[in-house]
Amino acid sequence: MALLPARCLRRVPVLPPASRALSGPRGGLPPPALPLSRRVAVVAVVGGFAGGTWLYFRSRKERELRERRQRELRALALGQGDFQLVDHLGLPRSKADFRGQWVLLYFGFTHCPDVCPEELEKLSRAVELLDGDSALPKVQPLFITVDPERDDVEAVARYVRDFHPRLLGLTGNAEKVREVSRAYRVYASAGPKDEDGDYIVDHTVIIYLLGPDGLFLDYYNRSKTAAKIAESVRRHIETYRPLLD
Repeated sequence: MALLPARCLRRVPVLPPASRALSGPRGGLPPPALPLSRRVAVVAVVGGFAGGTWLYFRSRKERELRERRQRELRALALGQGDFQLVDHLGLPRSKADFRGQWVLLYFGFTHCPDVCPEELEKLSRAVELLDGDSALPKVQPLFITVDPERDDVEAVARYVRDFHPRLLGLTGNAEKVREVSRAYRVYASAGPKDEDGDYIVDHTVIIYLLGPDGLFLDYYNRSKTAAKIAESVRRHIETYRPLLD
């Protein structure tokens, strides 16, 4: 049997397990650990980047959803065309008179026992909240009666002064009121008269937002608070892009 060279027979020391664990990849000492402060800084930077990325994509998603909703609402084509009514001062009014203004519009009637006053109070409060921001344009509150039989100029004038000082009330003959109600898809139906000739009008309970171009932008049902309405109007004003020149 051939003998191996002497140098190959030299005994190689075997490191105990603990020594092997302390050895680096090439048998040296392991690299020193990062100081705690630096590790915290690294975690903060990584976390901040991840959080910022999440906020960016969330903001972009919300903007896309908002823009899609605006396109869908405009596609409804509510309030198209003009109207010819009379305000509570007896002056003729058309949609052109409100061009360039933001408008919050409500349809109701002066003999309404509860819902209309509540909605007009809410509308007035939303306008007050918006008035508190000097950077925003003034919003015009508007009331259109669905009960022209009883709501003449004098009746509307008495009614609107109980709400916001800028609230403008509009009325007209039955045909003109039906036309504007139909344009905004407002349902209105008078109930049976009682022995005193009084009656209730069942109607759509919606507050509409119109942009400076006179086009419908959004709507708010009874579940929306004044604060939510003001927040929505503010967002519309800040992101507004006119469709008409």
